[in-house]
Amino acid sequence: MDYIEIEDLEIFAKHGVLSAENQLGQKFLISTKLYIDTAKAGLTDCLDYSIDYATVCAYITDYMQANTFKLIEAAAENMVNDLLLSFPIIHKIDMTIKKPWAPIGLPLKTVSINISRGWHTAYIALGSNLGDKENYLNDAISAINSDPMCIVDKVSDFIETKPYGFTEQDVFLNGAIKIQTLYSPKMLLDFLQKIEYEAKRVRTVHWGPRTLDLDILFYDDEIIDEDTLIIPHQDMINRDFVLIPLNQIAPHHMHPVFKKSISELLASLTEKN
Repeated sequence: MDYIEIEDLEIFAKHGVLSAENQLGQKFLISTKLYIDTAKAGLTDCLDYSIDYATVCAYITDYMQANTFKLIEAAAENMVNDLLLSFPIIHKIDMTIKKPWAPIGLPLKTVSINISRGWHTAYIALGSNLGDKENYLNDAISAINSDPMCIVDKVSDFIETKPYGFTEQDVFLNGAIKIQTLYSPKMLLDFLQKIEYEAKRVRTVHWGPRTLDLDILFYDDEIIDEDTLIIPHQDMINRDFVLIPLNQIAPHHMHPVFKKSISELLASLTEKN
């Protein structure tokens, strides 16, 4: 993707573990790559379709001087998130914060932190079979969309489905959403589990009744296999209550493991059943 690069913006600010650093301040050098689509700006010669790097430099300077962090890691993390939220045209940011002549009592030219953050596309399955099911699903979507780190792009219809696995329970209401998020996969999982907890979700019976179920189906094209997180969702290809609503909002999305689109996976499952 195209990017606009700012190199070694010099700022005097008060960040550091030592109290003297917070009181007296020191020089920092900040470099950043702002990933945007510059084609329209290039074709029209109009700044409205690009980033005014003078504005971004002033924004970074103001942010660094208005805040005080002990760690440059924290300064970078918070500032990059703030930039991404404040300038929607930016898809991704690479940032380096250099701290020249850091006061460690040894000869040192510079120490720096380098991070890369951006918007990610995730698909989430929703389900409920207790209480006011539709209200639980709508409240979950509202909670996700109201978080500044997430934007809900698409919402499927809700469909009524039979229980899966443990069948001695009420029917489910299921749906799927597409979101853009600044959360990492694990942070997104924690965030969704917090929403489930607030909906009084309990996990006493495997595949049992629940007020709210939120599962990460896809996160970009990442393949993650860990004890607490598996992406893509490992059993989604066998679940029509996942594939049907997902097919409504993302029929052409490719499964990164099976290399088939959602519509193809749904067709295969339908034939099998």
